[in-house]
Amino acid sequence: MAQSTYRRTLRHGSRLMALSAAACGLVAAMTLPAAAEEAPTRQQLVADCASGEGKCTFNEPKLGEAYLGDFRRVSNSLYNCSTSDATQSMSWSDTVGSTDSAGVSVTAGGKIADLIDLSVTATYSHTWSSSHTEDSALNMTVKPGEVGWISRAQVMQTVTGTWQTHYDSPKWGHYYWFVPDTVTGPAPNGTDGQSSAVTVKTRKMTAKEKASCSSGLRKGHAFVVKR
Repeated sequence: MAQSTYRRTLRHGSRLMALSAAACGLVAAMTLPAAAEEAPTRQQLVADCASGEGKCTFNEPKLGEAYLGDFRRVSNSLYNCSTSDATQSMSWSDTVGSTDSAGVSVTAGGKIADLIDLSVTATYSHTWSSSHTEDSALNMTVKPGEVGWISRAQVMQTVTGTWQTHYDSPKWGHYYWFVPDTVTGPAPNGTDGQSSAVTVKTRKMTAKEKASCSSGLRKGHAFVVKR
């Protein structure tokens, strides 16, 4: 083959390869949005974990530092319409659950809670609970013209990990999907030196509440209103 013919063939072949590569790049770029649309949401993957459609594990759990959660009302309210302090024993009950990073409740005894507990137990050698219930009674004193109730704050802790979902047949184009998640739930007293707290809260009656004290059985008495 003549030298000039060889050079033309080489240049022609190089241009074809360059055009082919550009075309392939264009196809890949054009298919990216479609692939992104076909990817599942975090909620869909976790739902498949909960239903058992996906074979799931909660990998590499990391426990956050425990902290005291917000106080919330856990008893009925005692209204004091008398002219002296009113003291009464009030029972209270509190159930605190867990929520994931999207604010969805993690049900106690459900598959998701069981998988997290299994992972935390294997890593930290102690169980993880998605729910905690506690109840007791407390003497409370409410001054005249005030309302009192019992509030409680629970020790809380986060656990962060990655859901690994395995399907028997490809779903959304893959056998495996991974999604990070953080679950916030109750922790035992003493975790990281934190303990749950129970306290009596009081406030002044509103004008409407004070007006209700002047009639019927409420006049001059203390009474309880259910929460």
